[in-house]
Amino acid sequence: MVQLGRRFGTGPASLAEIAADEDLPRAYLEQLVMSLRDAGLVTSTRGAHGGYELAREPATVRMGEVLRALEGPIAPMICATDDPEHAVVCDRSARCTVNVLWVRVRDAVTGALDGMTLADLVPALPATDPPAAGPLPTTTTMTGALTAS
Repeated sequence: MVQLGRRFGTGPASLAEIAADEDLPRAYLEQLVMSLRDAGLVTSTRGAHGGYELAREPATVRMGEVLRALEGPIAPMICATDDPEHAVVCDRSARCTVNVLWVRVRDAVTGALDGMTLADLVPALPATDPPAAGPLPTTTTMTGALTAS
């Protein structure tokens, strides 16, 4: 996603390019982009100049969305998930003594992830120095005395 964020607005990027840049297997990236596409975070273009690109500007893509698309609900323990199906899985949540701890951990993690966007992870382009107006004038001063012998 960071690679796509860096390339935002330049057209689709091929998975082969991203795999080479990130030193990752292309087959692994193919699995990831399927989940990201299903979540509406990336779009795909077919053809010779096809590939993948972000569906939205990097500043609007929350990292929590990305992680949920790839991993599912964020929860340190099954009892702390916000997934409505949880009630079926665990019937002890209402009387669990450590559930409040796991819910706080979940909330802290989701707060950090949802508080950061893809744009926060895309390094800013290095600032270029403005061209110099020309060489600075130099002045020479002589100090000391000339003496004749």
